[in-house]
Parts: sequence; structure tokens; C-alpha cells
Amino acid sequence: MVLALLVSGVVVVLVLLGLFVFGLRRRLIQRSGGTFDCSLRWDVPARTDSDAMNAAAAASAAGGPRVDAGEPSGKGWVYGVARYSGDRVEWFRVFSYAPRPRRLLERSAIEVIARRTPQGEEELALLSDAVVLACRHQGTRLELAMGEDALTGFLAWLEAAPPGQRVNVA
Repeated sequence: MVLALLVSGVVVVLVLLGLFVFGLRRRLIQRSGGTFDCSLRWDVPARTDSDAMNAAAAASAAGGPRVDAGEPSGKGWVYGVARYSGDRVEWFRVFSYAPRPRRLLERSAIEVIARRTPQGEEELALLSDAVVLACRHQGTRLELAMGEDALTGFLAWLEAAPPGQRVNVA
């Protein structure tokens, strides 16, 4: 009986310690300012119209439910916090203990392709007021999802590049 209570107590303390470290890490990231909530989907494949038609035909032939093949799925999104740091944005995963950013996005290498609202399953995977920004960074397609206010700040940060830097904002 005493051993069960001791083990239970240790488990509760470890869970509380883990939650405390999550909160402390988030606080340390936000301490320097310039942070915003930002979900990220890295290395997104570019879908062409023929890809969408092939996917729709395959779903129909398999007897599966009829789904709009051009509609993006909610898979691949990772919730995070982004922080402005000079000429780059540092992106941190929320559910991680790592003290360093997971991705570094250089301002001069970001090319904005398009913006859209979340569609289909994405509405469940992202925050309620999110806007999806399709980008290319050093040849890799990615999507960033952030609130309207954060999007305005992000686009202003991109456009505020020093003279002589190539900036492409859609």
C-alpha cells in the first residue's frame, strides 16, 4: 500500500514538473518579445490539377467517400511559436523541451506564394482565426498558419527588408 502511494506520488510530481517545464520554456521564448502563435507544415507537395483529378478518380474507383481532391488535408500541421530575431524567424514546437528553434526562416529566402483560409480538415487542425500562408523557403514549400494580426505583422516584417534585398510578398 505504501509503495503504491509512493509510486503514485512520484508520477504526479513528474507530471507536474513536466507541465512546469513546458510553461517555463514558453515563457523564456516569449521573454524577448516579438513572438506569435504559428502552425507550420513543412515540405508541402505542390498539387497540380491532374493530381487532384487522379486522386478523385482513385477515391471514386475504390468506392470511398467522394471528397474534393483539391481540398488540403489537416495532416502535417505542427503547432508552434515563432519569434522574430533580426533577419530571420525562429520557429519553436510548442510540445517540445528543446531550447533551440526547430526551424529558422531567413527573410531573404522566404517567398510568399499565396494566402488562403483553412479548408476541410484543416479547420480542425488549426486555430479558429488562422490564415494559411503558402511560402517557399530555399526551394522547400511550406505553409504557415497564423492569426490575422500576426499575418499583418509577418508581411510587414517581410516588406521591411533592408534596401537591396529581394522580397516577394503575394
